[in-house]
Amino acid sequence: MPRRPSRWIGSVCLLAVAACTSSDRQPAAAAVDSAAPATAVSLPISLDTLQPTIITDTVPGDSDDPAIWINPTDPSRSLVLGTDKGDSTGGVYVFDLAGHIDRARSVTPLRRMNNVDISYGFEVDGKPTDVAVATERNRMAIRVFALPGMKAIDGGGLAVMDGDSTRAPMGVALYRRPRDGALYAIVGGKSGPTEGYLVQYRLQYSSGQVQASKVRTFGTWSGKKEIEAIVVDAARGFVYYSDETVGVRKYYVDPDSSTRELALFATNGVISDHEGLAIYARDDSTGYIVLSDQQGQRIQIFPREGTAASPHTHPVIAVIPVRAQETDGLEVTSKSLGAAFPRGMLVMMSNRGAFHYYRWEDVEAAIEKVRATAPLK
Repeated sequence: MPRRPSRWIGSVCLLAVAACTSSDRQPAAAAVDSAAPATAVSLPISLDTLQPTIITDTVPGDSDDPAIWINPTDPSRSLVLGTDKGDSTGGVYVFDLAGHIDRARSVTPLRRMNNVDISYGFEVDGKPTDVAVATERNRMAIRVFALPGMKAIDGGGLAVMDGDSTRAPMGVALYRRPRDGALYAIVGGKSGPTEGYLVQYRLQYSSGQVQASKVRTFGTWSGKKEIEAIVVDAARGFVYYSDETVGVRKYYVDPDSSTRELALFATNGVISDHEGLAIYARDDSTGYIVLSDQQGQRIQIFPREGTAASPHTHPVIAVIPVRAQETDGLEVTSKSLGAAFPRGMLVMMSNRGAFHYYRWEDVEAAIEKVRATAPLK
């Protein structure tokens, strides 16, 4: 796809921002929550829309959240998982890096799949096994599949949220603790208490299937919308989640750590809903936090390591409009995936059932051009 000349500006007023993107099939204007107060916020925003390299085959229902599995022997054969949250015909779809659905590996039908995450080296019958964990909302369960074949190893699903249907599971993120390899799933529901909204489960394989045991609850909720997007930075020991319309909250991820909130950021400059979150790791300690500004049709970028003054201060450093529309979930990797994505990729859910693949080189170029005109202070 030919690229257009880029136009950049260091900062603009949020009140003047309009999405300059189009839907995969027809033009769609950016939706602005009229109930949200209009606040003039200066943002380091690009005026050029980031274009995907690949738009995937469409799922039959409602695409929601992606995850990336990196093939350890041939990264160019890595896979993208994407959920379809159809109430009775949904599933976890598997895509190749060309965006085509792998029907043999995709798991359908499932009942309203929301978020999905991946972990590597989980012990199954004494063998290190990569796994995908996804929330099956209408069954009040999380599902566990062995990768790359997507064989279910959960006995049909693991009950969560103590069966409370008002807290139907939506968000999930995995944490493999570096010191002992213990695997945890952090689950967020459709609703919950204002304190202890997230539930953390230890996952272990025994008696022929994965078992889940609750180890703690933590996390503040504003009570305004819901908490779906969750991401773990295992190397730095933190978990972040989107409190929709409010901001991004940060906590320690180890269940043996404090439940004190460490930061609340992105509280201004998001059009309405704070959605998908991902960590782009340059190394063990630096990189970016990527946030979906859903109704803005754009992503916002924050420093993973914080600032020189505080590791828990995360100012916005770039705002980049994208072609993807109304993005819920997104995922990134900094690992090379072969010639097509040599420095990694960004995957974003887009409305109308598709996922968009972006070359990280294109994302990085957008970040650097914005930062050149509005450097982080």
